[in-house]
Amino acid sequence: MNVKTSVRIGAVAGAVALGLGIMSPVASADPAVPTDYRVLAGVGSDTTQDVANGLGEEIDGGDLIASYDATGSATIKTRATGCSITRPNGSSAGISALVADIANGTGCIDFARSSRGIKTAGSNLTFIPFAEDQVTVAVRDDSPLNDDLDLTSAQLKSIYECNTTTLDGVALTPLVPQAGSGTRTFFLESIGNPVLGTCVGEMQEHNGVQLDTAGDIAPYSVSQYNAQVGGVITDRHGDTVLGLIDGGVFSRDVYNVVPTAELTDSVIASTFVGSGSDVCSATDTIEGYGFTTISNCGSTALKGNS
Repeated sequence: MNVKTSVRIGAVAGAVALGLGIMSPVASADPAVPTDYRVLAGVGSDTTQDVANGLGEEIDGGDLIASYDATGSATIKTRATGCSITRPNGSSAGISALVADIANGTGCIDFARSSRGIKTAGSNLTFIPFAEDQVTVAVRDDSPLNDDLDLTSAQLKSIYECNTTTLDGVALTPLVPQAGSGTRTFFLESIGNPVLGTCVGEMQEHNGVQLDTAGDIAPYSVSQYNAQVGGVITDRHGDTVLGLIDGGVFSRDVYNVVPTAELTDSVIASTFVGSGSDVCSATDTIEGYGFTTISNCGSTALKGNS
């Protein structure tokens, strides 16, 4: 479904991603002013938090979209009255918060950012794609693992089941993103749904600083990596470099998830629905944060309950 893309990973030792150098940092975590209550409030994915912040600053003069990061203060406040809620950390956490908001009728959350597709069949939620991301594995650049790193899905499944415990003479310490992460769900599904062994640890997704030993290996968003090393967003890649999986990377659409019942709302529709929507029209911002534009941007075909 790619409309426009660029080379993200070179098939060389360590598979170092290319820096973007497209734009200077545009948006920071959460609305800059805590009392900047905008029309639409969104929570969830770490992967898309930065591009959503950028879109929030660009669209409608910065008055329409308030996007709250996956990490930060324990709670966020999305409306002037009430709506002090626990900050959702990751796609699944954001979707769960949106589902709870719908059930309780509180009106504190309008959309959830998600880097995964549906988990549960149904029609209560609509997953509206707006860009494409890629996922691969990261290791430290000073690790022996960084020698022509190209693993198969089967190898990774064995590593995450703790059946393969060494590689290139290095004791492996596989890491997965935090519970509630869409990248965690997507990556594990992509390598064959391993039953995680006791050797597997957790990290905040796309935070390469947390890879601090030679045996550490973890999934990483290529869009996040490129935006980090390119200076577009806060650089937290640490000493990591990207490798390949099955000779390439896993591609995925990323979504803004809205209540299906709200698709007819004029603000939701103009913001997210269709190729001419505010979000889909902001191609420079989407690409500036390392993502790829897609031909199905704004589609409302994908529905589920979680």
